[in-house]
Amino acid sequence: MGVEKGHAAQRGVCRMKRDRMAFDLLLRAQSRLTDAERARDESRYPEAIRYSQECVELTLKSGLRLVGIEYPKSHDVGYVLIRYRERFPQWLNDNIDEMATVSHELFSLRGMAMYGDETTDTPAGDMFTEVDAERAVQQASKAFSLIDSFKEEIESG
Repeated sequence: MGVEKGHAAQRGVCRMKRDRMAFDLLLRAQSRLTDAERARDESRYPEAIRYSQECVELTLKSGLRLVGIEYPKSHDVGYVLIRYRERFPQWLNDNIDEMATVSHELFSLRGMAMYGDETTDTPAGDMFTEVDAERAVQQASKAFSLIDSFKEEIESG
């Protein structure tokens, strides 16, 4: 095998590993979305917020992996999407600002959805409403659908 073929094969292996990781992240994001929907339906609004945030985080990290970007080990990666937006197709690029905003907004609610507001002794269950939960689930669902469509586009060649 020549040097060029060796490099091409190595790139192919790296791409397959990257895709496997991206697909796994998206599969776990789908599971979190299901959990968020169930929590919303059962009036467990803080959990719906938390699972929606996890769905968005895993979804966006999957999208970044699909375009060859190693994401930072943080919960809000929306700013990374913005930085590398040119790597995404235009139809997805048109939604990147919104996805980055959703990532940041849900990240800002993450701790309170888990622990409540410890400074005011307000439990998480008293902080979020059905409207909050529905909004978070809708946002997570949209982000997931967009990145899932991108994955399908990549798979179809």
